[in-house]
Amino acid sequence: MDSFTRSFLLLFVLLNPFILSVYMLDLVKTLPFGDFARQLTRAVAISFVVFAIFAWAGEAVFANVMQVRFFSFLIFGGIVFLIIGIRLLGQTPSPPLQPQDREVAASIAMPYIVGPGTISASVVAGARLDIPRAFVAIALALGLAFVAILVFKRLHDLVRARNERLVHRYTEIAGRVTGLFAGSFAIDMILRGLEGWLEVLSGG
Repeated sequence: MDSFTRSFLLLFVLLNPFILSVYMLDLVKTLPFGDFARQLTRAVAISFVVFAIFAWAGEAVFANVMQVRFFSFLIFGGIVFLIIGIRLLGQTPSPPLQPQDREVAASIAMPYIVGPGTISASVVAGARLDIPRAFVAIALALGLAFVAILVFKRLHDLVRARNERLVHRYTEIAGRVTGLFAGSFAIDMILRGLEGWLEVLSGG
């Protein structure tokens, strides 16, 4: 598997449109398809800008702007991600988005799309690829996630009136499966951060 495919798949898996659709369930239920698509488009655009900055600047944005080491971000981000995974396994997700929120698109983008895992994946994409290809990989991952969420919205509108239980069951299964993945990735982030710190301390 080449670097482009690996970078694209890593970001797409971390975006996880299935669990994003669970977080946005209140919006999916209440907003008309056109309004939902517009808000999601804005959220994806905001997220692309953030990911592109991190892919372009790489670890320098942590060292020079935030004045923290990337390893610290990996460890803290892994802990946050681990908490999210545990909450998902226990079926206590973060508070759902509300249609009356003034900045719905921004609330979708952060923290649901832009998070510790997806930011680190963007940095990795920038390190593996030249900048134009990294931007394409990010755009492709976001684009496919966007399409998948819109498909879920359309299917939800068709199925909900007939079978509310099916929708509820989907959210339970998606939440638990994503919790397992989120927890596993969180541990990997923490371990990579610790490995980086140990290399620095040993002078490697």
